[in-house]
Amino acid sequence: MAKDLHLENIRREYSSLSLSRWDLPQDPFELVEKWLNQAIETQVNEPTAMLVGTATPEGRPSIRTVLLKEVLDGQFVFYSNYESRKGRQIAANPHVALTFLWHELERQIHVEGQIHRLSPEESDAYFAMRPYKSRVGARISPQSQPIPSREYIMMRFAAESLRFVGQTVPRPENWGGWAVVPERIEFWQGRDSRLHDRFLYERKEDGSWGIHRLAP
Repeated sequence: MAKDLHLENIRREYSSLSLSRWDLPQDPFELVEKWLNQAIETQVNEPTAMLVGTATPEGRPSIRTVLLKEVLDGQFVFYSNYESRKGRQIAANPHVALTFLWHELERQIHVEGQIHRLSPEESDAYFAMRPYKSRVGARISPQSQPIPSREYIMMRFAAESLRFVGQTVPRPENWGGWAVVPERIEFWQGRDSRLHDRFLYERKEDGSWGIHRLAP
């Protein structure tokens, strides 16, 4: 039987940076771009990784990690298998949440909004940019489904790789892009004594953004 874990004394103070109301642009995507660029420039681990939260048909939360590929026209864009577990949940309920967590910068961004598929042409354009092995992998993986062994998936990968040697690997219809249109974007900056800086952007009916400081 596993032992209990007592983690009460694991603590750290956040004190390297701050965030004030005067730092905030009216358009939250200006700050999203700034923080993403700083995460990339400081070489944090996986700067474009984000948690994607969906819900099961029973209303239970479901979370996994994907990589952000674009911030385009006020949308957060990523790509994956439409028939995966998250794909099926998104098809049933388009309300999703995203979280970026950069430990090295003591920062987080939380996003809530609605998600929709990109056009086939947009998905084709990105798929064509992917490395050959990534394109092959997208074709043969029944993502989120049980498989008998690693050997099973490797054999499928080898067979599909040989099939398209010297050819263009076409995008499978069950794989493509999603775009999240945010309704709420929260910026979280760690501060000492747990008195963190938190600012929330909420989209108004006219499309503009209201800004509120939140209690830590």
